[in-house]
This record gives sequence, C-alpha cells and structure tokens, in this order.
Amino acid sequence: MRLATFRTGKISILYDADSLCDAGEAPQIGPHLVDPDHWRHAGRVIGEAPGRGASLFLDAGAGGEWVLRPYRRGGLVARLNASRYLWTGLERTRAFRELRLTADLHDRGLPVPRPIAAGVTRHGPIYEAALVTCRIAEARALASLLEGDETDDDLLKRVGATIRRFHDAGLDHVDLNARNLLIDQDKKVWLIDLDRCRLRRDGAWKARNLERLARSLAKFGAPEAMAPIRRGYGNS
Repeated sequence: MRLATFRTGKISILYDADSLCDAGEAPQIGPHLVDPDHWRHAGRVIGEAPGRGASLFLDAGAGGEWVLRPYRRGGLVARLNASRYLWTGLERTRAFRELRLTADLHDRGLPVPRPIAAGVTRHGPIYEAALVTCRIAEARALASLLEGDETDDDLLKRVGATIRRFHDAGLDHVDLNARNLLIDQDKKVWLIDLDRCRLRRDGAWKARNLERLARSLAKFGAPEAMAPIRRGYGNS
C-alpha cells in the first residue's frame, strides 16, 4: 500500500495512492472524499451503520462500496463538543494515526478493511476528522449474529483465533466489542474501528481486551459466548 498526502486550504488528506489518484477514471482526491454532505447530495449514500458517529455506506462506483466514519466523541463531553479535538500536529491526529495503523496491519495480511483516506480539517487549535475504508462485502457484526442466535462454537472459536492473531502482532484494541468484530459470508472474521489503538509489547493489555469483549457479550445477552472464544484464542 502506497500512502500519500494531499493538502488544500485547511484540509489535509492521507490516502492510499493505489486506490485514489488525481487523474484518469479512479476516484478523485479532494475534500469531498470525507464530506458526508457531498455523498448525500450526490445520492450515493446507500446505508448507515448503527452507533456513535453514524458511519455512512457509500457507492464508490465500479461496484465498490466504502464506509465513511466521522470521528465523534462519546460520554458527557459529547454534549459540549461532539466532533472537535485538540490539535497537536497532523501526524498525531486520530484519523492519520488510525489510517497508518490500519494500513500497516493490512499490509501484514491481517483481516482489517483496506483504508482509503483520512481527512483532517484544522480550525486553529482544534480539528475535525473522518476516515474512509473499503466496506467488507456481506459482513455482519458479531453482535447482530448473537442477537439472532446465529453463532456456533466453531464460529466463536474462529473469533478467538482471529483476536489472537492481532494480539500476536501487538495490537492493543482499546474498544474490542461485539460490534467491532465482523463476520462475512465465508465466516471470515474481521476487526474494525482502530481509533486510539496501538501496537505494543506483550503485557496485561491483552487480558483487558478480552475482559472488555466479555462485558460486551454480556451486554448483548450472550455471556456464554466468551468460553469458546477463549478456547479459540488459547488454541491458536
């Protein structure tokens, strides 16, 4: 994957040069890439994901689909400031860090969505940001499958084995939950939403990841699903 940076006015975009370019028939680089209103006005929003931030599913043309996820705050602070963050440098923005991390893991062959672009708009001491990735075809969140009683031990063991692959690569996923694990039609497990995640040396963070996932499973009414996930994790 070849990453490059485009700048115009207050906006900086880090993008995959193999997916985008400024000529020919490829999607064009520009502020519109990370602007939800642009896609809505063009009639190319084909769906929306649940959860904070209202990620949009986009018709990217030529049969491709993307996911546009604006960065949004959670908790009490969101009542005062839902989408702006303190500026400490372009490479330290959440969008640029997440895209670079996702690209690194993608290049290692780990099951993450292919990153397309990260856009950052600076407003003096603060900024807003958004991330665009390829949509995983026909994938559903583990949470949805659990709620529909559509899982079995083999699938849950596969979830555990996939988490182990990421842990072995050093990924500390700070929001490991049943919505951030996707299952496609081939039963392949994908990990999404790497905001604030990082690569680390071995440590207690692995257990904390699994404990967070266990709380998420309980929230979706399936605390028993953690046992086969742990078995798959341990046997990998």
